[in-house]
Amino acid sequence: MLLEFSQYLENYLWMNYSPEVSSKAYLMSICCMVNEKFRENVPAWETFKKKPDHFPFFFKCILKAALAETDGEFSLHEQTVLLLFLDHCFNSLEVDLIRSQVQQLISLPMWMGLQPARLELELKKTPKLRKFWNLIKKNDEKMDPEAREQAYQERRFLSQLIQKFISVLKSVPLSEPVTMDKVHYCERFIELMIDLEALLPTRRWFNTILDDSHLLVHCYLSNLVHREEDGHLFSQLLDMLKFYTGFEINDQTGNALTENEMTTIHYDRITSLQRAAFAHFPELYDFALSNVAEVDTRESLVKFFGPLSSNTLHQVASYLCLLPTLPKNEDTTFDKEFLLELLVSRHERRISQIQQLNQMPLYPTEKIIWDENIVPTEYYSGEGCLALPKLNLQFLTLHDYLLRNFNLFRLESTYEIRQDIEDSVSRMKPWQSEYGGVVFGGWARMAQPIVAFTVVEVAKPNIGENWPTRVRADVTINLNVRDHIKDEWEGLRKHDVCFLITVRPTKPYGTKFDRRRPFIEQIGLVYVRGCEIQGMLDDKGRVIEDGPEPRPNLRGESRTFRVFLDPNQYQQDMTNTIQNGAEDVYETFNIIMRRKPKENNFKAVLETIRNLMNTDCVVPDWLHDIILGYGDPSSAHYSKMPNQIATLDFNDTFLSIEHLKTSFPGHNVKVTVDDPALQIPPFRITFPVRSGKGKKRKDADGEDEDTEEAKTLIVEPHVIPNRGPYPYNQPKRNTIQFTHTQIEAIRAGMQPGLTMVVGPPGTGKTDVAVQIISNIYHNFPEQRTLIVTHSNQALNQLFEKIMALDIDERHLLRLGHGEEELETEKDFSRYGRVNYVLARRIELLEEVKRLQKSLGVPGDASYTCETAGYFFLYQVMSRWEEYISKVKNKGSALPDVTEVSTFFPFHEYFANAPQPIFKGRSYEEDMEIAEGCFRHIKKIFTQLEEFRASELLRSGLDRSKYLLVKEAKIIAMTCTHAALKRHDLVKLGFKYDNILMEEAAQILEIETFIPLLLQNPQDGFSRLKRWIMIGDHHQLPPVIKNMAFQKYSNMEQSLFTRFVRVGVPTVDLDAQGRARASLCNLYNWRYKNLGNLPHVQLLPEFSTANAGLLYDFQLINVEDFQGVGESEPNPYFYQNLGEAEYVVALFMYMCLLGYPADKISILTTYNGQKHLIRDIINRRCGSNPLIGRPNKVTTVDRFQGQQNDYILLSLVRTRAVGHLRDVRRLVVAMSRARLGLYIFARVSLFQNCFELTPAFSQLTARPLHLHIIPTEPFPTSRKNGERPSHEVQVIKNMPQMANFVYNMYMHLIQTTHHYHQTLLQLPPAMVEEGEEVQSQETELETEEEANPAQTDLSSLKDATSSQESSASLNETTCSQTESTPTQTGARCNPEATPAASVVTAAVAGPIAVPAEAHAPQDVTLAPQETK
Repeated sequence: MLLEFSQYLENYLWMNYSPEVSSKAYLMSICCMVNEKFRENVPAWETFKKKPDHFPFFFKCILKAALAETDGEFSLHEQTVLLLFLDHCFNSLEVDLIRSQVQQLISLPMWMGLQPARLELELKKTPKLRKFWNLIKKNDEKMDPEAREQAYQERRFLSQLIQKFISVLKSVPLSEPVTMDKVHYCERFIELMIDLEALLPTRRWFNTILDDSHLLVHCYLSNLVHREEDGHLFSQLLDMLKFYTGFEINDQTGNALTENEMTTIHYDRITSLQRAAFAHFPELYDFALSNVAEVDTRESLVKFFGPLSSNTLHQVASYLCLLPTLPKNEDTTFDKEFLLELLVSRHERRISQIQQLNQMPLYPTEKIIWDENIVPTEYYSGEGCLALPKLNLQFLTLHDYLLRNFNLFRLESTYEIRQDIEDSVSRMKPWQSEYGGVVFGGWARMAQPIVAFTVVEVAKPNIGENWPTRVRADVTINLNVRDHIKDEWEGLRKHDVCFLITVRPTKPYGTKFDRRRPFIEQIGLVYVRGCEIQGMLDDKGRVIEDGPEPRPNLRGESRTFRVFLDPNQYQQDMTNTIQNGAEDVYETFNIIMRRKPKENNFKAVLETIRNLMNTDCVVPDWLHDIILGYGDPSSAHYSKMPNQIATLDFNDTFLSIEHLKTSFPGHNVKVTVDDPALQIPPFRITFPVRSGKGKKRKDADGEDEDTEEAKTLIVEPHVIPNRGPYPYNQPKRNTIQFTHTQIEAIRAGMQPGLTMVVGPPGTGKTDVAVQIISNIYHNFPEQRTLIVTHSNQALNQLFEKIMALDIDERHLLRLGHGEEELETEKDFSRYGRVNYVLARRIELLEEVKRLQKSLGVPGDASYTCETAGYFFLYQVMSRWEEYISKVKNKGSALPDVTEVSTFFPFHEYFANAPQPIFKGRSYEEDMEIAEGCFRHIKKIFTQLEEFRASELLRSGLDRSKYLLVKEAKIIAMTCTHAALKRHDLVKLGFKYDNILMEEAAQILEIETFIPLLLQNPQDGFSRLKRWIMIGDHHQLPPVIKNMAFQKYSNMEQSLFTRFVRVGVPTVDLDAQGRARASLCNLYNWRYKNLGNLPHVQLLPEFSTANAGLLYDFQLINVEDFQGVGESEPNPYFYQNLGEAEYVVALFMYMCLLGYPADKISILTTYNGQKHLIRDIINRRCGSNPLIGRPNKVTTVDRFQGQQNDYILLSLVRTRAVGHLRDVRRLVVAMSRARLGLYIFARVSLFQNCFELTPAFSQLTARPLHLHIIPTEPFPTSRKNGERPSHEVQVIKNMPQMANFVYNMYMHLIQTTHHYHQTLLQLPPAMVEEGEEVQSQETELETEEEANPAQTDLSSLKDATSSQESSASLNETTCSQTESTPTQTGARCNPEATPAASVVTAAVAGPIAVPAEAHAPQDVTLAPQETK
């Protein structure tokens, strides 16, 4: 790792590599470095791409070394390293350099490795292949002998590698000791085979080679499979390989095979075996004449073929082209066991993959939860392989895509469940009682002992299934706990998931629990089963349903919950009990555990994925291949779509005709009107659309006639019709001057197809998204758009901006629980919209009543929407038509302007509008006003017609469903809500035409895919027309808690990132408006041409310097404090006391100068440091209302998507760079600040990290000690970059800064006290009496601040700012508002003392004065502080 970190590969190994210096040590060094880069998840192939000349020779050396004899030059351990390197190569086919070498190993000529009879059989199956094969042979003949021999070696490489592996596998003994090198080699080899089988380009020809080698048969009969300890992982990997070798896909075409097609293939195999048996083996007549269903089970096949001799079995296999023909009078060299297994495993009936999935329990059990090969601990090093699927660039079919995501999502949830179980159960302290039972010595908020458990219903299975349709049970617990915890248990809702646990502890009462030792042994955990809450039972034993009615008050503390058990799991457990005599699991449970609702939606998501696999997933044809990673990656771009739209109305996108012209550089803009006064927005633009499939039209001379046309845009200004005389009738307008790349993103989003927008920090991603939504809404009013984001915060930001545009709010709907956080009085949730419709209906009917009165029509037209409709038809329309007939231009006579107003029938109704309504300047103007008035009236009745359904539908639920399915045009939800509610939405008949995804690079692959399928297909086709994804793959990916899933399985790769890797075209926004240009330079190197918007240079806030600080950004070096740098009280829980104190000192200094505390955020890269800083702030200034707390103290990961004016960043680490080495985290960290960024770190460590060089070279160009200007007031008039007129002070270390802030603070306190003694005319003794007087003065002073009318603010500036900073740091006590979580992230232990409390308890004064008195000797001592 150290060699890789110091760029050993880039700076030495590959730079100096050539065939002349190539040696074993050289090869192994390069392979080790590349493998280490993959383990560290940093780019591995960049250096090879820069110097590709010698790579072909190097790759051939690797192939040769991989086949070398193990007792020769290369050991088995070294060849395992080579296998891993080859695996990385096969998984990097998107890199041209790698692909060019790998393709030679996996193309059709590799079939040279097949036995001749099998080759002939395969060529006969596909006649087209024979032509290719003959062509290959002809080309081979033209090659010179040396080149031909080299080509033959490469083609046979994988066949020979398989044979080498089989020889290693056979050398593993059954029971004698075996070297782990052999085991690891076998595991890595199977991993390589799985990866080759799981990608279509590698699988296409290789699958036949693998089948011909009978690798699976050799493996299943090997000794390694039967070795329990050593062979466990190997067996799991083997099952995965078996799954992929028999995957339901046509290897040549890549088409998914249906269940019928798979059955046909199976029948063909059996019947070909029966024909061979009938023709050549009389002893198999019974087998040959039986029907297929009778003989295709393993038992039947063994019964028929078991009695045959080895030679006969060999002959049967050779007739099927599975083995070479057995020469006459010679015995076979194969074991009978092998030959029998070969025939049986090939012809036995296989359960379909869907059937297997449907029979799989969704809840994890104890066998999976604590299996390290499937769910590794969080301390996974990345050195071994695991039995996990991988998410790479390509997938075999949609079923494969969903299945891999299903398994990984299930296991990631399992890991979180394990953490919760270990935390809750260990808190309950289960011990063995004196009589052998269980006694609980502790308690847990999230778990309770079970008093009684009874299975109350086992429903009959559905036809064709062997598991019950429903299993229900009653769980009784005793809630003798605090009221708020009791409320949490009673508040369990329908569909919440709980876990039933059986523990049988063996440790006596009082035994301490040791977290470092295995959990199951200490606790005695035996079983874990999942269940789903149906509801709590009332006194009469009935389920209390969720609803608007208040819940009944139940007496006593005993509560019973009815739960649904997993029917598949119940059937498996009962079968095991009956057949094997095992104990009944359901009579043993003694703990029930619940989980936090936000983390407990895994079962609903898994059910959604499983339902998708059971339905015909209809993805639009234009998306299918791109999702799987095949075909032309740009095929879904709007320019290649057959239904591209020529003319688009850009509505309010452009602010002027000049804005439009600058938005299309390189285009010729033709405006349909010449008068500049009429060239005002909104504009319709007609784009040149190429005819046919992208082919250019040619004139008679063969020249391109449309080169000029392709650059010409026809712009047509149009006037939005008058909407009425009231001010609120005027449409809301966009005020943002979009850049030309933003306009391209908006244009692409309006066209059909896939649009991907890469939005670097501060480039207006949300504004672009909102404008796309608005333009689609106006261009295609009949279409519905679905908005999906990762977080509620992003969704709310989108919604707040949508509301500022010209979109009728009755067409907006927000699903999920995040709408409570919307910063608006309006409620956009389903029931909020229902209430809006009902209230709006009453308002509109009142308007109808007023209109009826103004027209003098008798009756009650405003009684219902229906009566209002008749009133409009018979009374309003008739008057309007009569009016039009009077005032319309008749013949050649000039129209009379006064007639427009004279005959207008609705004067009385519009009496409350701004007067006069008619201007009388021109006939056309007044006629437009009259029509606008009528449009206003007509809109009232149009809305009432839409609201009519709310009169017919009586319940709120029905009304909300109607709104969702019919009324709403823009529906917003989070990706989690989409995954949870897919079943309900599809059942309702939910429909949509467009999807816009914000934060797309932060959404899990599967959670991005599910929103595509929230509707049923129409006639077998998806109605989806547009998919707009907006995100930034250079920032942090989705959060995956388990390192193994994150790194090994690549689960953190979002669909957005995968599309970028595949090569899907993107629109890269290239102008930021968030940060100073100097701050932007710290991260803009990561993007294509990221520049600054003009206002970043022009606005005063960006051009003014940061008061009291010499630089706008600075890297401050922090050395060890009292000999200690980073500490790690618990694994991965890193802290750095020196940095934490330094950061807080700078924060206090800024506040003392007058910076608003809410404009400063403190970020760090580790949770441990976050808790330490929060604790120090609690002690220093948290309880001081006049200094206050920073806006946020959080981690960089948590702060993604947010910003603040000033960021103080602590990088914590002093021994290794850690996860900041991920450049995406660096980009997020550098891009949060608008005006000032101050980074505290060990400079010598971070400046040597190659990946961070572009940023740290800029940071280290400035002094590494903090430069402050204490006498400069806030705000300052000094320009950024100017030399200050005040004295600059250099702070060398943290103790100096702490002393300085302390002295500055005390000086300000004394100055303020002196001022107030004079002001309040109090004797000095009264001021110094103690804490109470001082706090009273603080209150008095705050009152003074609130009424500054009588004082000269400029003369009081220093006193006020000092007083604002006062609330006596000396007397401030630690108010621990932030409880420190325990190891698994649960509640605070009341006895625990957070590390920062321990560390800072010994600090004298507010900021410790002498360094040696600053902390206890052992700053790492924090036994209770955990991750």
